[in-house]
Amino acid sequence: MAVAYVPTGQRGAPPPGTDAAWDLVTVPTRQGLEAVDILRRGACEAVGPVLHDDGADTVNFVVPSGTAAGWDVPGSTCTETDGRGLRLPPAPSADGEEAAGREADGADWVLPPGESDPATDPAVLRAALGEAARLLEAADNCR
Repeated sequence: MAVAYVPTGQRGAPPPGTDAAWDLVTVPTRQGLEAVDILRRGACEAVGPVLHDDGADTVNFVVPSGTAAGWDVPGSTCTETDGRGLRLPPAPSADGEEAAGREADGADWVLPPGESDPATDPAVLRAALGEAARLLEAADNCR
């Protein structure tokens, strides 16, 4: 799996509002962005920080620690980070300006920390990814 984040060899800072330990679900961009739309349309489902990585053509969802142990959704991966080895780009500043030190590799927040729940519920994300896959397959078969 190509990870566009720079390993630091040190404990990285988790997104604000999350526990120090968290996992990261990575999916192809098209499915991930569709899943974000599905999650945001949900009446009471919460969605945590979501990162789009242009360089790897992926979308990454912050999920609670321990999710990786049982993650089995085809076409996706779940990485146990424990906050180590990943450097997340800073969230945009309050005035909308891009944060200093933004990653040059094209990673940016779809839903930044602080504007979302601390993490996405894995069961809710699993359902949204399944629905997104079905919608995309149906759309592709209509062409």
